[in-house]
Amino acid sequence: MSTLTLRAAPPERLDFLAINPLALSGLSQSEAERLEVGTSRTGVRLGDCFAVSLDGSKTLTIDGGHERLDRVGASLSEGTIRVVGDVGQRLGAGMVGGSLTVIGNAGPYAASGATGGTITIEGDAGDYAGGAVYAAKAGLDGATLVIRGSAGAHLGDRMRRGTIVAGRAGAFAGSRMIAGTLAALAVGDHPGLGMRRGTLVLGSHGRMAATFVETGTHDLVFLRLLATALRGVSAEHADLLGKPLRRYSGDLATIAKGEIWVAA
Repeated sequence: MSTLTLRAAPPERLDFLAINPLALSGLSQSEAERLEVGTSRTGVRLGDCFAVSLDGSKTLTIDGGHERLDRVGASLSEGTIRVVGDVGQRLGAGMVGGSLTVIGNAGPYAASGATGGTITIEGDAGDYAGGAVYAAKAGLDGATLVIRGSAGAHLGDRMRRGTIVAGRAGAFAGSRMIAGTLAALAVGDHPGLGMRRGTLVLGSHGRMAATFVETGTHDLVFLRLLATALRGVSAEHADLLGKPLRRYSGDLATIAKGEIWVAA
């Protein structure tokens, strides 16, 4: 297991796009320490902030996180990254495969554009987790995002494929959703606003937009199959589907093929 141990708080925001097990496996310790990670003209290198220990394996542990560590695990294609501490924005952005775990909190836009692999945040996530960055066509696009704590507003904004599971979330969860599945124990106002397709499973919610219509209480085979799929990720979320559920159809301001299932 390769390890990066934080020596002191970074003096500026650091870009960890190129810091992953595959990239580090072909480098010596001195070569890894010279990797540029700074985002200003001061030229911060990896060894300036971290003690580096490499063994060529597909597992990387970052021991000691910080909110200034941006794009940790971004574009990860294989292997495992584990962060003991917090991270900054765009955790796992564009991730293709592998496993990424944060034992702490994450900033905004976690898992944006991720097409594969599993991203787990044991703490809280910022706004637009699994959501689209500015001018992007889609947010989460096939990966699995698990947030054990709370997420901010616009969770899963413009998500196109994949699964998001969160404890709680702010307003506009599933906004502009294209497809995929989002499950949360509680969300704020206006879930699914602007959604075209996709499925939201909610324990409770705030105000529902007027462009959603209730279609009754249902017990469908699809819900039992979905519960089986979710149980491998979170038994608590799977249990939501074992209760009577009200279905809302919408958003009627779009093509109205999305659905929100809420515990009755």
